[in-house]
Amino acid sequence: MSEITYVRGDATVPSGGGVRLIAHVCNDIGGWGRGFVLGLSRRWPEPEEAYRAWHRDRGTNDFALGAVQLVRVEPDVWVANMIGQRGIRRGGRGVPVRYEAIDTALGALADKAVELDASVHMPRIGCGLAGGTWSQVEPLVGGRLVKRGIRVTVYDHDA
Repeated sequence: MSEITYVRGDATVPSGGGVRLIAHVCNDIGGWGRGFVLGLSRRWPEPEEAYRAWHRDRGTNDFALGAVQLVRVEPDVWVANMIGQRGIRRGGRGVPVRYEAIDTALGALADKAVELDASVHMPRIGCGLAGGTWSQVEPLVGGRLVKRGIRVTVYDHDA
């Protein structure tokens, strides 16, 4: 079984060749404007446009915790908008991250990665504004992706 590769860099510039899926966590209220998504939007307009339309039309689609939306941004690069956080605020109910939703989304992402023979690239998903901890997310990535032989690279962005 392969391991997760950790690198310093920008997950919006995924290393290597072949088909690459860039995974990140979105909220379930249609908000896009802070954190990793800013880098995505600077690079490509399509992931934000698709996410906003997905949310806007949520009464007629699968937009919910655990869902994944794949958006092709280059011939061999896709962005996976994964709904893995409830709202955006921290407070009496804790942090927005929902580990079970991330786990479900990673399962769907794994199916697509296998179908496309793709590698997966991501920041430490769910651990920024969503308030999660990598010690809880990393086993989900390992169990859903690495265990299936999918190459995973996690990017720690230089500040």
